[in-house]
Amino acid sequence: MITLAKVKKNKQILEFINKTEAALKKLAYTDHGLRHSAVVSDRALAIAKELELSKEDQEAAGIAAFCHDMGNFIGRPFHNYTAAILFHQVFQKESDAVQITKIMQAISYHDEKVRELALTNPASAVVILADKADVHRSRVSSNRTEDVRKDIHDRVNYATEKADLRIDKEKKRIILALKIDTNFCPVMEYFEIFTDRMVLCRRAAEYLGYNFGLVINDFVLL
Repeated sequence: MITLAKVKKNKQILEFINKTEAALKKLAYTDHGLRHSAVVSDRALAIAKELELSKEDQEAAGIAAFCHDMGNFIGRPFHNYTAAILFHQVFQKESDAVQITKIMQAISYHDEKVRELALTNPASAVVILADKADVHRSRVSSNRTEDVRKDIHDRVNYATEKADLRIDKEKKRIILALKIDTNFCPVMEYFEIFTDRMVLCRRAAEYLGYNFGLVINDFVLL
């Protein structure tokens, strides 16, 4: 069986992620390297544990979250499907069909461009929520304000001082709470680039039996 510890030490996986970071940095994208992979994986594990998912689903969510963006070094379009196929090629001899299929599906479903989303396992939903919650200024590669202001993705991420994903079991709500510096970036710009992602989060939360909420600067928006 594949474990998260084994995946994090796999030289091919690490090289895919490092090459992805180099390729997207060249295109002036926000961080998609080891920092993002580790943050999303840790958050996915935390969500899965808090929701009391099975040990198998917890492990699958952590693994898929760590690997979800590693297909970008081959090309940005369809990087989610590329990553899933790469994962299969690396680990096809080390897992049974049930585990590897679950992980591949969770990797491929994280992208908001997946139009026909047929969620059939909780790991997929958890990876979506963990990935879309990683909005933060630490994802911006440039420290020069004049450079950051040129791109809306950089502006939104740089303006986000805090992103906290909370689970309210009593009210059955999964809440993404953000603190955004509106002096640097208006809240409206967040919705310009994140609306599709928030819709995906809502669908993921609903699959898990929860409602999705969005709070920005203490204002409840969803």
